[in-house]
Amino acid sequence: MKRILTIIALSVTSMVTFAQQDAQFSMNMFNRLSINPGYAGTNKALCGVLLYRQQWNNFPGAPKTFLFSADYGQILHGGFGLTVDQDALGFDKTFKAKLAYSFHQNLGPGILGIGLDVGMIQKSLSGEFISPDGSRTSTGGSTDMAIPWNGAKATTYDLGLGLYYTTFNDKLYVGISSLHLTQSSLKKAGITSTGNIYNYKYEEARHYYVMAGYRFDVGSQFALTPSVLVKSDASSTQLDINLLAKWNKMVFLGASYRLSDAIVAIVGLEWKGIKFGYSYDITTSTIKSHSNGTHEIMLGYCHKFVKPEKKHGHMNERFL
Repeated sequence: MKRILTIIALSVTSMVTFAQQDAQFSMNMFNRLSINPGYAGTNKALCGVLLYRQQWNNFPGAPKTFLFSADYGQILHGGFGLTVDQDALGFDKTFKAKLAYSFHQNLGPGILGIGLDVGMIQKSLSGEFISPDGSRTSTGGSTDMAIPWNGAKATTYDLGLGLYYTTFNDKLYVGISSLHLTQSSLKKAGITSTGNIYNYKYEEARHYYVMAGYRFDVGSQFALTPSVLVKSDASSTQLDINLLAKWNKMVFLGASYRLSDAIVAIVGLEWKGIKFGYSYDITTSTIKSHSNGTHEIMLGYCHKFVKPEKKHGHMNERFL
């Protein structure tokens, strides 16, 4: 039964994510740096975000994703950022690490970030996995001589560009970016422990992202922020529609809809620069009869460095 479920998970995931090789997150509004280098440092603070996503809970071989990003502004006419993430799907694992720089230019009521990121992508294939035809196990031999029993690993470089604009009052943001501009191929050839030749190859697709959001202040203690995220590789497109409500700048609740994939509930708390969020995806795609939903956890922190005001004084000749 586990073998069958794993096969279904890998098959459906390959169809759903063929154009979405990058890991997706439901709380994408807290994960702008990883998909747009122009975002780096535009909030004029030192910020960090941790995200963990467990997709299709209790599903053998289901995706598990970890991401860390950090950025800082007000340096070298812009901001710097770092993103590290690992996405595991069955016996396939993708590791990415990249550095971003964003040049900042004041434009109208806000700031425009022009960003570039440079990094690496590593794909690895574990030798211990369940084969769709059952011929391969972690303890037995293989009838498919093309499968590398000892695993395979390949690494290449990566480039991305992005434009990101936000107003000084943090009400509006708009971004457009493209990742994996090099469209690199990861190749690894070798010989298995049984003496057979294998050739592992992975093609990285160029990705395009468009994001936008606007905060509506309702009174002094309540705010609503609708936002959208569009992901595409020019052959297929995915759309996330989000709505986040925040009370007293502390408690937030939200809901999202991912086209033909999931309905998402979000809850979180923000206090003294610390953010904690949790989301749960209710699967709406064809895999819903096998899925127990998706869990996602977010932990973030931001600290703004406020320069002390300069004190001005003067001497009065009447009082010496």
